[in-house]
Amino acid sequence: MRHDPLSFLADELNALKAQGLYRRLRVLNDAQAARTTIDGREVVNLSSNNYLGLTTHPRLKEKALAALQRWGVGTGSVRTIAGTMAIHMELERKLAEFKKTEAAVVFQSGFAANAGTVAAILTRDDIVISDELNHASIIDGARLSRATIKVFPHRDADAARAIVRDLPPTARKLLITDGVFSMDGDLGALPALCGLAEEYGCIMMVDDAHASGVFGANGRGTIDHFGLHGRVDVQVGTLSKAIGALGGYVAGSSNLIEFLHHRGRPFLFSTSHPPSVVATCLAALDVLNEEPQLIDRLWANTTFFKDGLKRLGFNTGHSESPITPVIAGDGAKAMRLSDRLFEEGVFAQGIGFPTVARDKARVRTIVMATHSREDLQFALDAFAKVGRELGLI
Repeated sequence: MRHDPLSFLADELNALKAQGLYRRLRVLNDAQAARTTIDGREVVNLSSNNYLGLTTHPRLKEKALAALQRWGVGTGSVRTIAGTMAIHMELERKLAEFKKTEAAVVFQSGFAANAGTVAAILTRDDIVISDELNHASIIDGARLSRATIKVFPHRDADAARAIVRDLPPTARKLLITDGVFSMDGDLGALPALCGLAEEYGCIMMVDDAHASGVFGANGRGTIDHFGLHGRVDVQVGTLSKAIGALGGYVAGSSNLIEFLHHRGRPFLFSTSHPPSVVATCLAALDVLNEEPQLIDRLWANTTFFKDGLKRLGFNTGHSESPITPVIAGDGAKAMRLSDRLFEEGVFAQGIGFPTVARDKARVRTIVMATHSREDLQFALDAFAKVGRELGLI
């Protein structure tokens, strides 16, 4: 019998089980919605990035079906050969207009947009200055670029300044932060970092994945929220969270976007978006512009739920967004909290190391515009019961 060269993976999995950190995939049996069915159980869903409920919005579904009939199910090529359709160009024009930039380009995912852009615009001779809690796609892009990586403590613009001040003045420097941090829900120190970038000639980049559709006028993001238009060189966002579909995008100058057409490896080597997905994203932008009450409802729900968790006495960190962590500390306890909530009819997925620090394991909750107050009160009641049971409150 042949020896299994991957047998060590079984040991790794057994170690996760022994630590109480092993997770199996939960399976949705219904649409991605505020209340849905997961593993055969109806639950209040607090683990989706579907902030505005657009995954099931009638306008998006209608446009997707129409595009499917007109354009077919796929493009059959990468963008640079035969995979650029008129509908792709229309989406990119509308994204640039939405983000108030000269141009935009769509990538296959937000991960690809971040990693592909950082890897494309930097070389081994350049320097990345990155917030320690930036998304994994930023970290991987920096590694792929082979640039020197300097990390500053979370949201500490003074520490970032100390790093930049000691770098060679002629070096090409990329200063990068998340707009909204995906595990803690707090905002990046954008105003201070933009000032730093301007003072020292850094390229300023913001990953606005969890801010698009959530912050700023009509969901334009943290750049709009802070009034920083024209001061951020590279804006990255996703089409798979509040937009409700799939993909990522980069918005910036025409030169940046044309360069990514030539050097962005995910753009060059992955088949382009199916036209039905593109049509869905176009419809989502129309909804953002024409139905701002969805964002208002999202924030009203966010305030209600955050206030409820705080009154119960949970540790919710420093969240400033609809992402609200409920920090348990120990990884096994966070997973037990998640499992018990599920048994009570609330889906809030546990998050542990290496996604977060070993002593900061949590369940991460995200409310949606489409949650009813009854949904959220039901969830709060479940948190109260399980939190007392586990000694968290």
